[in-house]
Amino acid sequence: MEEFGGMSPQELAAPINTVEDKWKLLPAFLKVKGLVKQHIDSFNYFINVEIKKIMKANEKITSDADPMWYLKYLNIYVGMPDVEESFNVTRPVSPHECRLRDMTYSAPITVDIEYTRGSQRVIRNALPIGRMPIMLRSSNCVLTGKTPMEFSKLNECPLDPGGYFIVKGQEKVILIQEQLSKNRIIVEQDRKGAVGASVTSSTHEKKSRTNMIVKQGRFYLRHNTLSEDAPIAIIFKGMGVESDQEIVQMIGTEEHVMASFAPSLEECQKAQIFTQTQALRFLGNKVRRQRMWGGPKKTKMEEARELLASLILTHVPVKEFNFRAKCIYLAVMVRRVILAQGDNKVDDRDYYGNKRLELAGQLLSLLFEDLFKKFNSELKKIADQIIPKQIKSPTGNWSLKRFKMDRQGVTQVLSRLSFISALGMMTRISSQFEKTRKVNTPEGEACGLVKNLALMTHITTDMEDGPIVKLAFNLGVEDVNLLCGEELSYPAFSWSFSMVKLSNILGVIRDHHKLVSTFRLMRRAGFINEFVSISTNLTDRCVYISSDGGRLCRPYIIVKKGQPMVKKKHMDDLSQGYRTFEDFLHEGLVEYLDVNEENDCQVAVYEHMINKVTTHLEIEPFTLLGVCAGLIPYPHHNQSPRNTYQCAMGKQAMGTIGYNQRNRIDTLMYLLAYPMKPMVKTKTIELTDFEKLPAGQNATVAVMSYSGYDIEDALVLNKASLDRGFGRCLVYKNAKCTLRRYTNQTFDKVMGPMLDAATRKPIWRHNILDADGICSPGEKVENKQVLVNKSMPTVTQTPLEGSTQPGQPQYKDVPISYKGSTDSYVEKVMISSNAEDAFLIKILLRQTRRPEIGDKFSSRHGQKGVCGLIVPQEDMPFCDNGICPDIIMNPHGYPSRMTVGKLIELLAGKAGVLDGRFHYGTAFGGSKVKDVCEDLIRYGYNYQGKDYVTSGITGEPLEAYIYYGPIYYQKLKHMVLDKMHARARGPRAVLTRQPTEGRSRDGGLRLGEMERDCLIGYGASMLLLERLMISSDAFEVDVCGQCGLLGYSGWCHYCKSSCHVSTLRIPYACKLLFQELQSMNIIPRLKLSRYNE
Repeated sequence: MEEFGGMSPQELAAPINTVEDKWKLLPAFLKVKGLVKQHIDSFNYFINVEIKKIMKANEKITSDADPMWYLKYLNIYVGMPDVEESFNVTRPVSPHECRLRDMTYSAPITVDIEYTRGSQRVIRNALPIGRMPIMLRSSNCVLTGKTPMEFSKLNECPLDPGGYFIVKGQEKVILIQEQLSKNRIIVEQDRKGAVGASVTSSTHEKKSRTNMIVKQGRFYLRHNTLSEDAPIAIIFKGMGVESDQEIVQMIGTEEHVMASFAPSLEECQKAQIFTQTQALRFLGNKVRRQRMWGGPKKTKMEEARELLASLILTHVPVKEFNFRAKCIYLAVMVRRVILAQGDNKVDDRDYYGNKRLELAGQLLSLLFEDLFKKFNSELKKIADQIIPKQIKSPTGNWSLKRFKMDRQGVTQVLSRLSFISALGMMTRISSQFEKTRKVNTPEGEACGLVKNLALMTHITTDMEDGPIVKLAFNLGVEDVNLLCGEELSYPAFSWSFSMVKLSNILGVIRDHHKLVSTFRLMRRAGFINEFVSISTNLTDRCVYISSDGGRLCRPYIIVKKGQPMVKKKHMDDLSQGYRTFEDFLHEGLVEYLDVNEENDCQVAVYEHMINKVTTHLEIEPFTLLGVCAGLIPYPHHNQSPRNTYQCAMGKQAMGTIGYNQRNRIDTLMYLLAYPMKPMVKTKTIELTDFEKLPAGQNATVAVMSYSGYDIEDALVLNKASLDRGFGRCLVYKNAKCTLRRYTNQTFDKVMGPMLDAATRKPIWRHNILDADGICSPGEKVENKQVLVNKSMPTVTQTPLEGSTQPGQPQYKDVPISYKGSTDSYVEKVMISSNAEDAFLIKILLRQTRRPEIGDKFSSRHGQKGVCGLIVPQEDMPFCDNGICPDIIMNPHGYPSRMTVGKLIELLAGKAGVLDGRFHYGTAFGGSKVKDVCEDLIRYGYNYQGKDYVTSGITGEPLEAYIYYGPIYYQKLKHMVLDKMHARARGPRAVLTRQPTEGRSRDGGLRLGEMERDCLIGYGASMLLLERLMISSDAFEVDVCGQCGLLGYSGWCHYCKSSCHVSTLRIPYACKLLFQELQSMNIIPRLKLSRYNE
């Protein structure tokens, strides 16, 4: 307290003008929310709240056979992850064990039920009905709330973000999906330019979509339970609003509104429908019949009434057939469409306020709901003999039978190339339509469709709206059910009336400004949830209150009277640990805004931009960028496509995966032997813990031209640096096999090595096998050597009753052998069993690679290049301190690329090395070039970062000063060893007898159509013949010169003679075409003439 004691009260209350303090809110936010917290929150909400709601909505099952019998769900809960080792013996399981043993990390779903047996009620507790995959680090996961020490006992990495599932040993991520928001009126134009409104309603009981369309100036309601579009006026009358006057009053009494709605009323007149009964009868004839077998018979009118009450606009509640609220909602829809035809614009589908992001929780709840309903209907069908099926939970593609909804690629395998690639995958969003311009987006076809979340984004989960409704009524909203049509229609003269909407219309209010400001006060005081947003829409004269899930929001500092609310003392409390991020929220210093509310606010980016009207202050500008873009130093000095390239390449950089990387057995794992922290780091790098799991090395770079092997971005590497371990990497691959039991009591065997008859030593292929037939750790494996000498029985099906059982089953060899261009070493061998009680053998193979010519490197500025030459150190240039560069980079990479950030990184890195500290290159900030240059001068270097360099070949000084210093380089996963491919003779495709394609199948190199055109242009016709036929699929055929058909071994079947038959060489594909045409009754005839005539 001494330091505060000497300050005057004015100094204590001074607003922040130092930027260093304000960003400390970020680690505090990430401590509460984390980078993948949105997935985990969403899954927790689903597992603890949503699943119970789904059960409540479908809780009772009755049987048509016995009206007395029922079954009722009392409770449902998801347990902790376990594995069933033998019959009825379960034990808890850790995620790492599931990865190793190819199992699914899942927990049982159990229910408490109550049902009748005869006349008594029976209650059963904890009945398992299925299994649910568990997201790592969620509330039901083994890892939740553990210390890093306990993590290491479980073989997990404490820095691993979690938020993914483990299905059959694979790590799967559910990508965030973008949808248009539910329970909102969206007015849009179709391709022909007609305006329509649509509402996708969704409750736990039903989900439906209702469309309002305009045909020839009349309004129709379209719904998939109606066989044709129903006129709006008839729907209004069916809902009990019989007087035309009241319908018009609800929609609006302005001239042009009444004029556009008149034809619809007229149509209702023509159909001779005046009362509710007539309207219901009219609609009853249009209902698509859904005959439930055995159900009680309903009249058509009852059916129509049910349809209006429960299926059309399902989210608007109807109690005892009181259609009031639904009528008003419908009227608002009509009004919005009429206004959209005039000067008001249609809604923008790409605007994030009209979008919701679906996370794992929402997608799983859809799936669970579907399966739960199926399960219940199965139960209903077999209510007489109660044998329920188990619920199985999902894998790759999302398809729901009821909603005709099919999506490919919702889940993807988590890419584990480096820590950043895993993190970047967790914050990825895939959307259905719309292109946007973003920094982290891939090049190519998915450009602008795949996006990444920014750093501080939070995605909301659903909330209870009961308390919000009560609060709104207390703040002077007049209930919609108490008003007649005239009061609701917004009369042209009254500005004061505003609708208030949650997912339904609540009512009207005179002074909407007061409502909004009171609401925000209540939220800042913590009386309502911090994620509820309230915003006004002036064109529709509505106040929207949103409490639904899937909205994007981020925190801002509140500004009052031109002063930010967060003062220096608050930040000191935070850094000393007195305060958490939650305290800032509860005290009204920081609040979350979503997209709609942001439009009502004035946000300042920096403190000096605050003026009278400012309401909020941005916490830090660099949170605009996501995880991948945050790694780039000084990105605001680079041309923007370069940053985008780096976002794609940062995910391919080799480095460290996690602290448990030595225990993992992955299909493919790249590790850097000596990774380093970057010399120039950013705030994002610290927040994402990239420093603890880095992917790259600080290389001393000289920017100069050398040897001509550095043209077009190629790099020249120093051989001595490579000998000392620069860019050296380990490549781990795995081989696995299972030993199964078959139905006829036979099983796979592992045989010992085969011995050579003469020397009694194992043959070369079985050289590395132990006596048990599995390779031993530490052995060197060459191409085509056997890893596991497995053999399987030839007959695996159960033999038929009558046939004789052979005494000893026959075995055939199916060895697992190693295939690779270079030798590997067996790192470890794991023998275990998987969930199906089969033996599982996994072998981890290791290769150590040093950089060679053709390997790909990249700095953090999208400057990728391959190694073009490796020079011995004595030929490399050196500076006057005797330092040799690791990499020589061609200066022509700079001017056209305009990556000034790379130049500044070199300066800052050089100053940091001399000073012994790390510099910051954070976006829109970072260490200033001026200060860095002063550091260089202080240590006796040129402030431009240039050095006096002596040539290593001639020993003379170079005539220019050379830009010289450390830059962080990443080694990318594309290595020339994995791309190398050549072929002389090899496998051919069966059908066309042409060489196969692709490196994996040892394919040929295709001479395509364009290459063919070049050869034609040169007139090299014999080369053309050789490439396209002789070395591809030449084939000798016998052709009859008389009829022009293909003969067979010197004999023409058509002419019944061999006198005109001659032998030709044609491509096999050509012969195939002729035969296929003949099979379609088209005869190709070949005309022959002698080549010497």
